[in-house]
Amino acid sequence: MSTHDATPTTGGANPPVRTPSWKMIGPGIVVAATGVGAGDLVATLIAGSKFGYTLLWAAVVGCIVKIALAEATGRWHLATGRTVFDGWRSLGPWTTVYFAVYVVLWGFVYGATAMSSSALPLQALFPDVLGLKWWAILTGLVGLLFVWTNRYAIVEKIMMVFVGVMFVVVVYVAVRVAPDLPDAFAGLLPVLPSGSIVYTLGLVGGVGGTITMAAYGYWINAKGWTDSGWMRMMRLDNRVAYVTTGVFVVAMLIIGAELLHASHTALASGDKGLLDLDEVLEQRFGRFTSTLFLVGFFAASFSSLVGVWHGVSLMFSDFVERLRAARAGTADGGVSEVARGDAERSWPFRGYLLWLTFPPMALLFLDQPFGLVIAYGVLGAFFMPFLALTLLWMLNSTRTPREWRNGWLSNTLLALSALLFLVLCVQELRDLPW
Repeated sequence: MSTHDATPTTGGANPPVRTPSWKMIGPGIVVAATGVGAGDLVATLIAGSKFGYTLLWAAVVGCIVKIALAEATGRWHLATGRTVFDGWRSLGPWTTVYFAVYVVLWGFVYGATAMSSSALPLQALFPDVLGLKWWAILTGLVGLLFVWTNRYAIVEKIMMVFVGVMFVVVVYVAVRVAPDLPDAFAGLLPVLPSGSIVYTLGLVGGVGGTITMAAYGYWINAKGWTDSGWMRMMRLDNRVAYVTTGVFVVAMLIIGAELLHASHTALASGDKGLLDLDEVLEQRFGRFTSTLFLVGFFAASFSSLVGVWHGVSLMFSDFVERLRAARAGTADGGVSEVARGDAERSWPFRGYLLWLTFPPMALLFLDQPFGLVIAYGVLGAFFMPFLALTLLWMLNSTRTPREWRNGWLSNTLLALSALLFLVLCVQELRDLPW
């Protein structure tokens, strides 16, 4: 079946059930690669450096939480033939107001963050070529050009390459540091050492947990999966993706535990912590391993940039089209536009691409304004609780066909996710520089 030959099914006879195939896996890898950025890798490293293997269980729980959230998002798109934004709109106009403010402010600040993160390893690899800000601008322009000129099928292929590079590099380094397997297995027992609650919550909720979780439904539609016949394929795709993410997280925790915990080495906060690790790796294993790690660092950062430039632009395009459809009195949920590739050629998609790229370049030359930092932090802290709670609402109501509504397991995992993200939300709000 080609990428864009499916049409959405919103009622009538059940569509034929497609047999899951490993060859068709893709959207889950895209969402996992996008969600796991340099900041997530640093947070995991720091948790390993402070507590060794003790919090390994939290990384495993975090993967289960993400599987449940992504499955719920994908199930909504496939079961209803409507996009997640269309579902949010059905809950009331407040969701449109929140999303409109969030996606504009978030895109402005995230654009600068993603470009800077991608620039750091490039400057370390080629220190005499360009300054950090110019590397950042270059990565933003390359991301813009790539997403502007290609469709989902090509984006998926390049993201597969990035994930392959990240996987090989991180697992290679974890093996090189010679993990203590008995200690690692002991870390699967849930224990909360003194002072670890913030790091535990971060491990469970932070890795791969952003607006890109909501973009998963758009990527499965772009793949051509648009009705409930693709449900089994989507679930296989989702599980493989987050098991892969779990391997990343465990490998980074091992690196933190073995390289940093025993030697009491501290990392800088934020993405620059990975440059500190690069120096430690060079001292311990030589230039080849440290250079390989910088390549993996770039793959993690730039894959997040490309994924956001594509996925969140799809969401913004749907946001604009749904508002337009509401004014025109039409009921199409937007799935067909995404599946045909029309959304990727639309002016809202390309307009948001430009918004992610050019205005944030100003922030590369300025300190982020205090008010903008606060607004970005507040809106961002609320997004994951918003996603978990609205999915619970939508998938337990008549908006979803009965056979695809939540069962007890989905409800339990989504409720726990919502509780976790509400606690994280409060923590993030407390940490803001009020």
